[in-house]
Amino acid sequence: MNRVILAVLSLGVLASPAHAQDKVLRVVPHSNLNILDPIWTTQYMARNHGYMVYDTLFGTDEKNRIQPQMVEKWSESPDHRLWTFTLRPGLAFHDGAPVTGEDVVASLARWGKRDAMGQKLMTFVERMDAPSANTFRIFLREACGFVLEALGKPSSNVPFIMPKRIADTPADKQIEDATGSGPYVFAKDEFKPGDRVYLKNNKYVARKEPPSGTAGGKHAYIERVEWNLALRDAQAQVNALSRGEVDILEQPAFESYPALKADKNVQIVNSNPLGFQYMCRFNHLHPPFNNQKVREAALAAMQQEQFLRAQVGIKEYYRSCPSMFTCNTPYGSAKGSDVQSKSSMKKAQAMVKSSGYDGTPVVIMKPTDLAAIQKLPEVAAQLLRQAGFKVDLQAMDWNTVVTRRAKKDPIAQGGWNMFCTAWVAPDIWNPLANPAVGALGEKSWFGWPSDAELEKLRDQFARETDEAKKKTLAEEIQARAFAIGTHAPLGEYIEPLAARRNVTGFVTGPGNLYWNIKKN
Repeated sequence: MNRVILAVLSLGVLASPAHAQDKVLRVVPHSNLNILDPIWTTQYMARNHGYMVYDTLFGTDEKNRIQPQMVEKWSESPDHRLWTFTLRPGLAFHDGAPVTGEDVVASLARWGKRDAMGQKLMTFVERMDAPSANTFRIFLREACGFVLEALGKPSSNVPFIMPKRIADTPADKQIEDATGSGPYVFAKDEFKPGDRVYLKNNKYVARKEPPSGTAGGKHAYIERVEWNLALRDAQAQVNALSRGEVDILEQPAFESYPALKADKNVQIVNSNPLGFQYMCRFNHLHPPFNNQKVREAALAAMQQEQFLRAQVGIKEYYRSCPSMFTCNTPYGSAKGSDVQSKSSMKKAQAMVKSSGYDGTPVVIMKPTDLAAIQKLPEVAAQLLRQAGFKVDLQAMDWNTVVTRRAKKDPIAQGGWNMFCTAWVAPDIWNPLANPAVGALGEKSWFGWPSDAELEKLRDQFARETDEAKKKTLAEEIQARAFAIGTHAPLGEYIEPLAARRNVTGFVTGPGNLYWNIKKN
């Protein structure tokens, strides 16, 4: 395995000697990676890290079909309450230990405490066990129609499989050991500020099917993948890619695309055609957004076009979308969205006055180092002020946002009222996967809405198997979510990656996937 010590270029980007450059892939990631636990957080850097080092039971291919990954075969009892799964041969963790059914059961149990879809699945699960080393079973209290969809969930939180000794970590505590069974090994000894290094797992046994989405053969053709965030400036990133000092920019700044498209040595690759959805999340625990009418007024002020124009700016790359579920997918709908989609600033101002808002400042967290979303909080602050809110816009890096948003403390003790983020399409395209419409109170995703009626509808959706009825239920769920103001959807966009033309093999999927990639 190539462990060549890298030379530092003038711009601070790491590169390897010329004779080994085809074995090293140098990536400027969209953000820094500080949290190594993809179950504890929904942060996409942690998810991308997860796909490097872990494997999954099932994957979702580029046509959104569930396909086996670590599983070789499975069966379902006639009453649909017992699922039995057999693992494929050759699965081993990076430390050499074989992957067993006990590892799977422990991993699913921990994931089921953190993930919105996992939490809902676990309400149906009576117990899980591992009757043999390569087998595990899921016993359900009653039949439900989304077992495989949950196990093959392609994005945050992905049910990655970890060794039992690690998966036994309490769900509210971050893991510290990144031992997985995936195509790459995390080089912990090279883990330092800005640098994340992954080395090819030569013992990984890939499936024989061609790669597709998060499914199929995960072939690691690159010996060493480096994520380096030394280049923070958008123009410096463009220059480094143009000169061949880096190979991939995961998320170029939107203003960089004209220069990138004009460079004959650079290709623009949209490996995620369904794109992303922006949203701003309200904290339901503390004033002023513990008041439903105040949340409604804020929703009315947040017109999507202003966010999209400011943040993206390239008309062909964004679109307004009234739905909380991905537009142009089966559950995309405008149902219940009038409070936002048919509002105006004049209406918002009137709603603020009648809401009981008492002038409590709205603390909005603004990330300074994540180009894809850093303008959203500024637009939110401007619109809320126009509507009549007082706003305290607080700047910090994205990892601080990710850490702070998990705090339920009052504002005076470091809490928050709002943050803005983006979700890749599969994460929000149905009522079970979408964390923002979960309303289990303090068990919910950051923001912690609580609403028994919304949860009752989500339970009905989970039990339903008729697609027409599921669509009707999804519309009812969305209408209820808008009514209680779970969050503000801000429209959809794409953000293609930029790469050197000698980099090939990109896989269509919900994130930045580094298997199947070759560097010629």
